[in-house]
Amino acid sequence: MTPFQRYLAEEVALDHVDGLITRREALRRLGLLGLALPAATALLSACGAAPEAATSPTPAPPTGAASPAGPSPLPTEGITFAGPEGVTLRGAWAAAAQRRGAVLVVHENRGLTDHIRSVAGRLAASGYSALALDLLSREGGTASFADSAQVTARLGEISPDRFVADMKAAVGELGERASGAKLGMVGFCFGGGMTWLLLASGEPRLAAAAPFYGPLPAGADFTGSRAAVLAVYAERDERVNASRPAAEAALRRAGLTYEVVTFPGVRHAFFNDTGQRYDAGAAAQAYDRLIDWYDRHLA
Repeated sequence: MTPFQRYLAEEVALDHVDGLITRREALRRLGLLGLALPAATALLSACGAAPEAATSPTPAPPTGAASPAGPSPLPTEGITFAGPEGVTLRGAWAAAAQRRGAVLVVHENRGLTDHIRSVAGRLAASGYSALALDLLSREGGTASFADSAQVTARLGEISPDRFVADMKAAVGELGERASGAKLGMVGFCFGGGMTWLLLASGEPRLAAAAPFYGPLPAGADFTGSRAAVLAVYAERDERVNASRPAAEAALRRAGLTYEVVTFPGVRHAFFNDTGQRYDAGAAAQAYDRLIDWYDRHLA
């Protein structure tokens, strides 16, 4: 199992521990990720799951619409553009009326969802044209999968080198669409890990980056990157927080400008207004910090 597959499997296990999915659904998703039943059961136990009937009900989603952080989003349009090796990549593009910079947005382990499109639209409303990349473009896009569990499983099968190549192509597309603008990046959960991964590839075109509670690739070396990094963590996210000291050390070694912000009392994925871990207050503060960071390093 690769490090990213392990991360995705632990995400499933913690969703069960937090009561977001049933044990049966957790085992199904872990099976899609390649874990046999004994290994899946052991992982659930290691993450703190108590024995439970497989038929226990899935918690109902929160009632009422959550209020997303930031301004009302500008509309996005679906686009395609040339990727590496002749492939076609997909994404959602939102153009700012009065552009101050441009940002690549990378999704969570559920792929390019309406939530991520909304993030791109909100950034555009704040003056930063945004391109949300679909990392499953080569498979026909996120929408071609039957459910989010299959999306997660397929993401776990893709090599880091392919992710880097597709993200570099998206940075190039962003630069063409926002000619002359400084370029930034933001990613959430799995996408936060992708942000760290692109920084570790030595991508020189990013002037700013903001990984939100993303797993740090093993042995990350940010030499060659020029980005000012705003690293966002959640206090109650022990699994991702375990890599925070290594991330800070790598940023220092590379001589990058950076800030590390940990929001108190919140859990992993607190920024996602469509999820049950959403915290409106912390999300609003995080959005303001993100825009302030871009104002300092992209505008």
